[in-house]
Amino acid sequence: MRCIVTGAAGFIASALCERLLEQGAQVVGIDGFVPNYEVALKRRNLAGLQANQGFRLVEGMLEELPLEKLFENVACVFHLAALPGVRSSWGNSFEDYAAHNVYASQRVFEAALQAGVGRVVYASSSSVYGDTDALPMCESARERPYSPYGVTKLAAEHLARLYHRNYGLKTVSLRYFTVYGPRQRPDMAIQRFLQAALAGTPITLFGTGEQTRDFTFVQDTVAATLRAADRGEPGAVYNVGGGSTVTVNALIGMIERVTGRQLRVERQGVQRGDVGHTCADTSRARTDLEFVPAIPLQEGLQRHWEWVEALADSSSKIAEVD
Repeated sequence: MRCIVTGAAGFIASALCERLLEQGAQVVGIDGFVPNYEVALKRRNLAGLQANQGFRLVEGMLEELPLEKLFENVACVFHLAALPGVRSSWGNSFEDYAAHNVYASQRVFEAALQAGVGRVVYASSSSVYGDTDALPMCESARERPYSPYGVTKLAAEHLARLYHRNYGLKTVSLRYFTVYGPRQRPDMAIQRFLQAALAGTPITLFGTGEQTRDFTFVQDTVAATLRAADRGEPGAVYNVGGGSTVTVNALIGMIERVTGRQLRVERQGVQRGDVGHTCADTSRARTDLEFVPAIPLQEGLQRHWEWVEALADSSSKIAEVD
């Protein structure tokens, strides 16, 4: 099977590429290396992939590349490329979010249609639900994004559904809930907290800490994404959550137990676009995709911490050699 993975150098997408290669697929990864965080970290995510003969990297922006030609003879496009981040999506930045998350997605769906791609799996976000007390969040609930980022992810979902209904393109959208694990972006909470534990520096906590999140380990997210390609109902939307909904204060306590280090917390006010609670109703994914998350939060945090420690140890040894 020949597959396309957009945003291949990213946190989740690079893990997806690895799993596809393990299953014997030929993978073409596309990435524009947008500098929303250090590009060297993205290239590090690709190091193992580029040593595999089944992987080919295409560098360039989805808004500009000849996608129809790239998508020829492709069984599935996994569209994970996006400009992430709730807090950074306001103001003048919205132009970039609209380009990378909406226009780029329209080009992906159009090219997939013209090239005869078998299926497109689109990575959406729990941000489409917005700030609601109607928990757990169900796919049939009304979407009310609370940030410009959430608006762009929902817009691309609508495009996916439109291409299915009007042209028969087999699209499946997945609403990811707070994914964490090795390679997590440096701006995300768990990565920031673990790095602070390692360095002995304080963490910044926005709000009271009583906000809750449904934390999902990256390998569970990858498993659900692969199942969507095989079993997802065309035109459907599925929640992908880990079933580990805890407060951020409780998360901090778990991280302290995993790392054996106490975190110093500096508190700030709630940030624009941050929602109070997320919790996924995954019954539809359980039924259609036969997806059941396998990694509980305690185990996932342990794996994530071991990766952070190993990376720091590796960097230290390189520095010693230099």
